[in-house]
Amino acid sequence: MDEFKYHEIARQLAQEIRAMPDGHRVPSEHEIAQRFGVARSTARGALQELSARNVIRRVRGAGSFASHRIDYRIDADRAPSWSATVREAGAVPRSVVRSCTVEVPDDEQAAKLRLDPGEQCHRLVRLSYVDDRPAAWGVEWIPARLVPDLAAAMRVNDSLHEVLINFGLTPQRAWVRATAEIFAPEVATHLDAPTSSLGWYVESLNTDTATDRPVSLTHRWLRADTVRVIFESAVHPHRP
Repeated sequence: MDEFKYHEIARQLAQEIRAMPDGHRVPSEHEIAQRFGVARSTARGALQELSARNVIRRVRGAGSFASHRIDYRIDADRAPSWSATVREAGAVPRSVVRSCTVEVPDDEQAAKLRLDPGEQCHRLVRLSYVDDRPAAWGVEWIPARLVPDLAAAMRVNDSLHEVLINFGLTPQRAWVRATAEIFAPEVATHLDAPTSSLGWYVESLNTDTATDRPVSLTHRWLRADTVRVIFESAVHPHRP
């Protein structure tokens, strides 16, 4: 009976929450229990279901809030730009550089970037926001020869895509791999996400349109309650 009850409560609350502004605080376990005359465990079950369905966003120590996700679209013809894609979805992007160091990547990363032995890269770590909500945590590798002082360039423009264009490159997607993953504790902390949150892990390689040389390798974790990742593929029926 309790299981049936929390499903019904979640269904009713979902209808109400979808009409709320994004980020609006939703009732607490105690408030839900009082309103529906149920045990706190039943109210907790309703909130957990709403969270699993990405109807609400749970913030540690602050409560639960209405979550209206944006569609983050990925396709071969779309520019590989976080900022441009978020703006296209009708939201405001922002990225904060957490660190930018020059390192020699490991053999696996170097092979994907087609680097010469011992060649150095910028290792760029950023936290990205959607409408001032933490949405993505990313580690990006950019060959150092392409942008001599990436840290200085990123202080002027927080869009890596635009920085690369300013240095005469035209990034395009070479490949993208995405999986649903449970966040590691470190990633959950960076994204202010609940422990054991399920989100997106996206790895992608961008190359320069003119030379086909790799320009960036990205590992990015995204909050599923903020971003819905959509892959789009054009169909060419007459292409061999």
